[in-house]
Amino acid sequence: MTNQTIHVVARFIALPNKVEELKAVLLELIEPTRQEAGAIKYELLQNQYDPTDFTFVEEWTSDEALNTHLDSPHLQAVPAKLEGLVTAAPHVGRYHLLA
Repeated sequence: MTNQTIHVVARFIALPNKVEELKAVLLELIEPTRQEAGAIKYELLQNQYDPTDFTFVEEWTSDEALNTHLDSPHLQAVPAKLEGLVTAAPHVGRYHLLA
């Protein structure tokens, strides 16, 4: 399956008293990422039943485009910004669409 896009699901869980702070950090990523070459979809969701739960749903043209995104300055700055805001390291998965 050549030319198949890459899907990413990245989940972040805020500390209960840090929901707004985490939301602000994650929202900062939207515009610069959407401008990147290879970004097809980059959406941030917040769980309507658990406001501490944030999930990015992404689609990229290729592994190369995704890897370039992961090396981007705005994304490289995120780990330091997450300190004291999240319950654990984010869970990030790469997927291929099956159906």
